[in-house]
Amino acid sequence: MAKRSSLSFDSSQIMTRADELMNAASNRYRITVQVANRAKRRRYEDFEVNDDPLMKPVIRAVIEMSDEITQPEIIGD
Repeated sequence: MAKRSSLSFDSSQIMTRADELMNAASNRYRITVQVANRAKRRRYEDFEVNDDPLMKPVIRAVIEMSDEITQPEIIGD
């Protein structure tokens, strides 16, 4: 049986977050590149810190970036 993530999201929640991220962006290409770059960074960080091996870096990047847009208070100055 597959082990579930502590931050489990189903596919509809991930699609909703990705849609919110795309709608908030002024340039779809640029936000796509930013998600890809963050996912690439997270992939290499995951080798050092093994937080949740079941959550793909791209999904984690979409979730983090959508949280940053919808909840700006989580980004400290």
